[in-house]
Amino acid sequence: MTTPAPAASRKVFVKSYGCQMNVYDAERMKDALAGEGYSEASVIEDADLVILNTCHIRERATEKVFSELGKVREVHDARAARGEKTMIAVAGCVAQAEGGEILRRQAAVDLVVGPQSYHRLPDLLRRAESGARVVETEFPPEDKFDHLAAPSPTAIRGRGVAAFVTIQEGCDKFCSFCVVPFTRGAEASRPLARVVEDVKRLADAGVAEVTLLGQNVNAYHGLDEGGATRGLRSLIERLAGIDALKRIRYTTSHPNDFSGDLIAAHRDIDKLMPFVHLPVQSGSDRVLKAMNRKHDVAKFMGIVDELRAARAGIALSSDFIVGFPGETEADFEATLELMRQTGMASAFSFKYSPRPGTKAAELAEQVPEAVKAERLARLQAQEIQQRQAFNAATVGRVVDVLFEKKGRHAGQIGGKSPWLQAVHADGPEDLIGRVASVKITSTKPNSLAGELV
Repeated sequence: MTTPAPAASRKVFVKSYGCQMNVYDAERMKDALAGEGYSEASVIEDADLVILNTCHIRERATEKVFSELGKVREVHDARAARGEKTMIAVAGCVAQAEGGEILRRQAAVDLVVGPQSYHRLPDLLRRAESGARVVETEFPPEDKFDHLAAPSPTAIRGRGVAAFVTIQEGCDKFCSFCVVPFTRGAEASRPLARVVEDVKRLADAGVAEVTLLGQNVNAYHGLDEGGATRGLRSLIERLAGIDALKRIRYTTSHPNDFSGDLIAAHRDIDKLMPFVHLPVQSGSDRVLKAMNRKHDVAKFMGIVDELRAARAGIALSSDFIVGFPGETEADFEATLELMRQTGMASAFSFKYSPRPGTKAAELAEQVPEAVKAERLARLQAQEIQQRQAFNAATVGRVVDVLFEKKGRHAGQIGGKSPWLQAVHADGPEDLIGRVASVKITSTKPNSLAGELV
């Protein structure tokens, strides 16, 4: 017979997949469980509770979750043989999409919980511990952020000097390839004061940089203390007034929500970093229409031009999907040309994969897998060339680096440039958490090397 660990000594292991929001969600789940006596396990074999925090965006996401659950089941059985109980929970967007099917296919799973119900995690676990197999995938009427436990200063300090903060969730755009509106729900924004309170707490505990997160983060429309609706620029202005906070970023944006005042914020607010991730998905207007993106290439390029006019040296990254149903070679060449014209400093690119329940999955003109793979290779080769050129252009320049951690060898520290480049330099550890000037001396495949000025 397996026995649960004493409440004060239980350990949780959270494995997250996918976007930065899942990373943020994982930290908040651990915060919620800290009050239940759970500390973080460094390896899965030591965990009394294993949570798989899943992503539904990538191809065959559901099958990958079940494959991972098979590995977790082996840990579960090995601990059971020693008389130790292991609870297994599946969270995130696959949990939201699949619900009870996960319990039916994997008998070892105790709990399935969607991303809008993490604040209920302690209560749901108590139900599961009593013997029930629990599925919680309804969108609750209350705002989970009002009920999630705040992280302790010790927990914050243990997570480093840069942090994610979710300010907006959900999506109303209904791109024809995307499941987010079904797994995360409609667009909703957190009240401005609540976000400011969260960021102040982080800054007081040593966080120097925050990245504001949302499925469409620039659609943020939070209420202020007087009940007025405020946009992303207003929130950034408030956060810039927190003295201990050195840097502000945001992701991911949608072209249709990119306002003039947000563009001007890059000109006016020094703490707002000169780096924008703005997904375009395709360089073909015909494909963009089929994707239901509701913008065309001209609108995207106009935003790029306005951003560069507002702030010299601003860098851009984007998302691209290749092999969308009906994409021709000419459509793909238009995507390559857009990447070249915009001078993207980096990009994330993926082969189109049908997601169940989306309109694109029903389209007849599916592109052959071999064609998708060949196009993806060409696009990624272009991206590597541009990223390396962007990095090489920083050699000889002096840039501000926020140091975040120790480097790979003694005496080395590592951090990020304003443009999200990894930078390493020899220097004292007391620079971690601070911004210092570094002269870039050379480039490596995925980072820059420099000397403290």
